[in-house]
Amino acid sequence: MLTVHHLNNSRSQRILWLLEELGADYQIKAYQRDAQTNLAPPELEAVHRLGKSPVITDAGYTIIESGAIIDYILRHYDKSCSLLPEAGTQEHEEYLQWLHYAEGSAALPLMLKLYTSRLSDGGVELQPRISDEMDRHLSYLDQALEGVDWFVGNKLSGADIQLSFVAEIAPMLHTSTALPNLAVFKARCHARPAYRRALDKGGVYAYGPVGT
Repeated sequence: MLTVHHLNNSRSQRILWLLEELGADYQIKAYQRDAQTNLAPPELEAVHRLGKSPVITDAGYTIIESGAIIDYILRHYDKSCSLLPEAGTQEHEEYLQWLHYAEGSAALPLMLKLYTSRLSDGGVELQPRISDEMDRHLSYLDQALEGVDWFVGNKLSGADIQLSFVAEIAPMLHTSTALPNLAVFKARCHARPAYRRALDKGGVYAYGPVGT
């Protein structure tokens, strides 16, 4: 059975959401961050040497990286192609672009902002460039959602699940400009029954809906 090695308050939460949307059979092996350092426990290194989450094990495979995991799950478990656009279509090319863009580009300035905020001087010299990059990427995402509910073909896909973390963490780190479409997108994700079921199974998630 597919196993999600799930770290609390991590991007593995969206993998649980994906599996709930598909109604797939899976199990969770839960790990807790260190209360002092917020780092993943060393037990995760027994699953993969990087000791990071998300990571899944299935059919003899151990797979890391959210985009690769989403792609694997959709190819093997989305038999009706409900969240995976048909290969050879424009929607499929857009899906692939967003799937890689989320972690390859959009998340980078957000993570830099998060990490530099923990420095004694807040990484003050880097902040103007980080803020500029956040503005660039988040405004791009917000504009892409103008007049539509979802990023690809105006239908929920794996790309939306991949991008949900960016929408969740952005308001905590970026306050200089309004991002109304991205805010509505985040609320739309949080309202889905499968998202709520994933929260129930995954435990406390700091980036989820208020009150959960």
